[in-house]
Amino acid sequence: MRCPFCNHPETQVKDSRPSEDNAAIRRRRYCTECGARFSTAERHFVKQLYVVKKNNQKVPFTRDKLVRSLQLCLRKRPISPEVIERLVNNVVHKLETQFDSEVPSKVIGEYIMQALKKIDNVAYIRYASVYMDFTDSKDFQNMIDTLKVPD
Repeated sequence: MRCPFCNHPETQVKDSRPSEDNAAIRRRRYCTECGARFSTAERHFVKQLYVVKKNNQKVPFTRDKLVRSLQLCLRKRPISPEVIERLVNNVVHKLETQFDSEVPSKVIGEYIMQALKKIDNVAYIRYASVYMDFTDSKDFQNMIDTLKVPD
């Protein structure tokens, strides 16, 4: 594995352990050249999924894009990185088991919305505002009203 700091082609593994949900192996590495330390993750690579967007454009599914979108809506929320990782793993697992190669973007959005609703209402509304293309404050109010628990 190449060092991300000095680009040296050889690094050594200091420690390996399974991730919390056993979906990956986390490795602590260090560079034999510059001494830098960093972490890597090894995952199963089942098949390449393609996201079919609203305009029927097909783009490769990338886990990183899913993580970035969740980090945006969860920014400054009391949610641990482990919870985000578990959520992403669950969504990716659902997609890989339910679809052969093409996944409608709407399905991905719905899976994320379901998961966020259980985790954090603020993040749920933030994500919904982009996913459902909110245009004014009434859209936000309607979403908030759906979250209110009857007395």
